[in-house]
Amino acid sequence: MNETTEIPEGQDLEAGQGTTNVHKDKGKPPLPPNAGNTGKKRSFVWGHFTVIEGGDKPRAACNYCGTTYACDTKQNGTTTMRTHIQSLCLKYPYREEKKNQSTLAFKPKEEGEISGKLVPWVFNFEECKIALAEMIILDELSFRFVEGYGFKRFMSKTQPRFNPIPSRTTIAKTCFKVFLDEKKKLKEALKEQRVCLTTDTWTSVQNLNYMCLTAHFIDSDWKIHKRILSFCLVENHKGETLGKAVEMCLLDWGIDKVLTITVDNAASNSGLISFIQKKTKHRKATILGHKYLHVRCSAHILNLIVREGLVEMDETIVKVRKSVRYVRSSPQRQNTFKLCAEKEKVEFKGQLCLDVPTRWNYTYIMLEKAEKYQKAFERLEEEDPNYLMTIREEEKEDGSDVDEFAWGMGDVDWEKIRIFSKFLKIFYDATLRFSGANYVTSNSFFLELMSIHDTIDLEYEKDSYLLKKMAGYMKTKFEKYWGNFDNMNHLLYVGLVLDPRYKMRYLEYCFGTLYESQKAVDMAKRIKAVLMDLYNAYAQNQVGSSSASVAAQGQGQKPSGSMEGDDSSVVDAKAMRMMGFKEHLKGIDSSNTKSEVDKYLLESCEDVFDDNFDILAWWKVNSPRYRVLSRVAQHVLAIPVSTVASESAFSTAGRVLDPFRSSLSPLMVEALICGQNWLRPSSAPICLRAAMDDVEEFEKLDGELVNDAATSELGMSTPTPIDIDG
Repeated sequence: MNETTEIPEGQDLEAGQGTTNVHKDKGKPPLPPNAGNTGKKRSFVWGHFTVIEGGDKPRAACNYCGTTYACDTKQNGTTTMRTHIQSLCLKYPYREEKKNQSTLAFKPKEEGEISGKLVPWVFNFEECKIALAEMIILDELSFRFVEGYGFKRFMSKTQPRFNPIPSRTTIAKTCFKVFLDEKKKLKEALKEQRVCLTTDTWTSVQNLNYMCLTAHFIDSDWKIHKRILSFCLVENHKGETLGKAVEMCLLDWGIDKVLTITVDNAASNSGLISFIQKKTKHRKATILGHKYLHVRCSAHILNLIVREGLVEMDETIVKVRKSVRYVRSSPQRQNTFKLCAEKEKVEFKGQLCLDVPTRWNYTYIMLEKAEKYQKAFERLEEEDPNYLMTIREEEKEDGSDVDEFAWGMGDVDWEKIRIFSKFLKIFYDATLRFSGANYVTSNSFFLELMSIHDTIDLEYEKDSYLLKKMAGYMKTKFEKYWGNFDNMNHLLYVGLVLDPRYKMRYLEYCFGTLYESQKAVDMAKRIKAVLMDLYNAYAQNQVGSSSASVAAQGQGQKPSGSMEGDDSSVVDAKAMRMMGFKEHLKGIDSSNTKSEVDKYLLESCEDVFDDNFDILAWWKVNSPRYRVLSRVAQHVLAIPVSTVASESAFSTAGRVLDPFRSSLSPLMVEALICGQNWLRPSSAPICLRAAMDDVEEFEKLDGELVNDAATSELGMSTPTPIDIDG
């Protein structure tokens, strides 16, 4: 049996051996050397192997990979070398691959799978090119990326057959083709689908106005989706201009079933809603004349409420802001602060955050993180004499009266910080709940509304002056936007009723605590009436669809036994008559039975404290019991209560259309923004806290790399490699 050994890479064969037999023409395999005067024909393998002399036993080395085999003519033969050349040598350049020859490879594991599957794989140049275009879209890469030396070198190692690598022009065209293909798929999925829309506008670095229109819907498998329909140029931000852009987009997609449009409180958006209502009010697919089309962005209203409360900033919050600004103003001060935290054994490792005047949630995060570093700030006052002195100088420059000996933060200040953080956390959590795009939010609107209302009222009624004034400002703004029942979209109340944990009972309970008994009863009746109107409208549409279907069947086929030349109108009339009789029987039967709405409301509620309750899974299981009501729930529960889904697209746009890529055409910008959204299984908006955690992670990593570099310069041992996740 032949033995094999591997010649280390870079080690040449003996001089004069292994060089003369390597064929220069890469198109044809080399011929074996002359057999001499014997006239005996030599095996083709000797055109690819060279005998190594000087050993105890004769061996031959592969001219391509250097693997050696025993080659004694009497004991070994050439079979093993032939097998090596035909199938084992990875560097053999003359092997002809079969066009459809497959290779076993592990398929990447999908969501829910423990490990990948071993599947047959066939190289396909076009599929690789499309996958490369999808990577460009998903990872927001430049088209020039494909022409980079590093990428070409990487591909030459991983898949040499992907050659030639497409140019930036070719890959740009492929990206647009991916966009068109995905749009076609999404169009098919949206057929006969009623959607809820969100829209917002943005001005790019090119000073161009863009409008983003996003569709939200729940599919037949009760999975919620958000998909960007358009990211297009608009001339201005006027309501009629935006309304025309929305109408053109809906016509392009063939969408005529719209339940709601969620917008922020900009005055132009009222014009947008009026324009769409005027154009679609009398269409057959419109529900209730689009009476409930307009949904105001709850996250935007909540932002206005909290900012109103922070108008007159407490002195303690000002102190925290100035202290954080001092620490973050230079790397040296940050290192000093970190040493103070280490000496005080502070377990929290997060980065201090400086707030932004227009973003109150940054104020909450700033206070929350600063409070955890209380001991570090106290030590900083003792060890850094410039700390308080610098802040005092800033106060004097601002014209404030500063007590030279009493500016630092004491126990009272830190207690205030804890109170402010706890108070603002209620609003921060509500904002996060409103901003969800990959889960149902319409059922949680009233729950969060009551939580905000109760929080403001409790603090306003307290004797403590600390939060009373802030709560007073918030209460005024709350009453302006959410105090009037008639100014709110009643479908958001219906969303709570369609949550089987609450139904009408939670509304009745809350109305009873807010209003006098008769008014509470009247308001509950109005919400139930809205639900019944929706139910009846859907039931009527379902009947109309069934009648149209029967009529179409009557036109398409003749009854058994009919004669040629029969008048098809007789068949139509008979089918319609029988359908009318069937509906008449249903009406008689239904007069003695309760509607689906009554049955649903009479049944007991699900456990309100079940944290694992999945409202979409519940409706999926119970949809056979509530055939019409489940369709109402499928559409109402898809209503987004904020425009964050559309606003998050502008964060992507800001990265795609940065100052270095501002030459991209509006059409290509739309292709990249929409394509990224469609290719991702689920697209959640950018999470502020997650982004900040990433910053902290890489700041920590930077410190470790600096330390490792210093260690290496001192000639110490090589540092342990750092595993970067993501």
